Amino acid sequence: MVQLKNILILGAGLSSTTLIKFLIKNSEKYNWKITVADKIKELAEKKVKNHKNTKAISIDINNTDYLAEIIKNNDVIVSMLPAFMHPQIANICLKYHKHLATASYLSEEISRMGSEVKNKKLLFLNELGVDPGLDHISAMTIIDRIKDSGDTILSFRSDTGGLIAPEYDNNPWNYKFTWNPRNVILAGYGTAKYLEEDQVKYIPYNQLFSRIVKTTIKGIGNFEAYANRDSLKYIDKYNLKGIKSIIRGTFRREGFCEAWNIFVQLGMTDDSYDIINNEEITLREFTNKFLAYHKTESVEKKFKHFIKRYTLNNIYNKFEWLNLFSDKIIPFKNATPAVVLQWLLQNKWNLEVDDKDMIVMQHQIIYQHKETIKKLTSWISVNGKDSEDTAMAMTVGMPLAIAIKLLMTGKIKIHGVHIPTIPELYKPIMRELSKEGIMFNEQVTKIS
Repeated sequence: MVQLKNILILGAGLSSTTLIKFLIKNSEKYNWKITVADKIKELAEKKVKNHKNTKAISIDINNTDYLAEIIKNNDVIVSMLPAFMHPQIANICLKYHKHLATASYLSEEISRMGSEVKNKKLLFLNELGVDPGLDHISAMTIIDRIKDSGDTILSFRSDTGGLIAPEYDNNPWNYKFTWNPRNVILAGYGTAKYLEEDQVKYIPYNQLFSRIVKTTIKGIGNFEAYANRDSLKYIDKYNLKGIKSIIRGTFRREGFCEAWNIFVQLGMTDDSYDIINNEEITLREFTNKFLAYHKTESVEKKFKHFIKRYTLNNIYNKFEWLNLFSDKIIPFKNATPAVVLQWLLQNKWNLEVDDKDMIVMQHQIIYQHKETIKKLTSWISVNGKDSEDTAMAMTVGMPLAIAIKLLMTGKIKIHGVHIPTIPELYKPIMRELSKEGIMFNEQVTKIS
């Protein structure tokens, strides 16, 4: 077996922090050489901190000749770049016989490379972040354990949320951006699909944030969850053929979805068109564009009337706190409503320097054990250490970093294109995660 020594990490953003630290620490034991490449060289330099086993370089992803050259000189390529760039990286890895690992969803383009990747005895790992990633690893650990005991799984529900830690939750929305703001603005756009009691169900976008499920997680608090876009594909991913119910969702604190639904109903999350004559309009004028014309009523009064269509609760203060009715000028000449909304929220929801975030994940599995119906609840809460070592960075970076360590040290021997839903991947990764303090709690209760 060829000994793997050289790692190339493409992208040194916030989600790469834990990944880079873990691999640098292990490089001392295994004598790995790690190159961190980013568009901004100073960012890469900040992450490697002049460690003797590292090198920081700048990279232009559009300079394909240079990109191919640095990939050619390494053994394992880790792409923390935006997901749409991964197929380009994957094609170069195929050409030069290099392993690839990402935290992103497995794309159709990379999936189609499966046979060639396997024939070349390479491994392309995908979906090794938090969601997707940690959710697969933890869920499959439980699912296979229940099935191996001869029990029948009837229902599966999984929810994950990137939130602000309770002690830093100091705004009326009980939310701050802990990951890509644009993804938050466009979350749920489309139609959610899931299975409930053998019936396929759909939730259109305009109903998504009003059809929520509330839950209390022991020792953590109260949450609500809205459905993710497509839960049906996890029937095959998790080998749950015959299951009666399956749904995956996203956690928010209580009250968030009700207020967010107002933005959805107004049309402020729409990213399909530019606002006409957008130059130098105020937030107040922007808000008024989505409200019906009235000869005498103020923007505030019209907004209050609009809210009453969707809730009996007094949530006006949430929007007032955002400065939605201010005379602040919007700094865009051409922008979609979603872009303007993102700009507004980033001014109010960004993490402060001393803020700490939190990742919450929960699986709820109902299964039949002999003549008894039981419910297994598995949950975890991870708090960030600071604005750099965030819970998001830790839970995105750690599963990926551990998988790379196992690959580099010969503990993973499979080839092809994979996600961590097979025992050869999730079992050793779960063991290593436990050693790093990422451990799930479990509770089993009897239903009938």
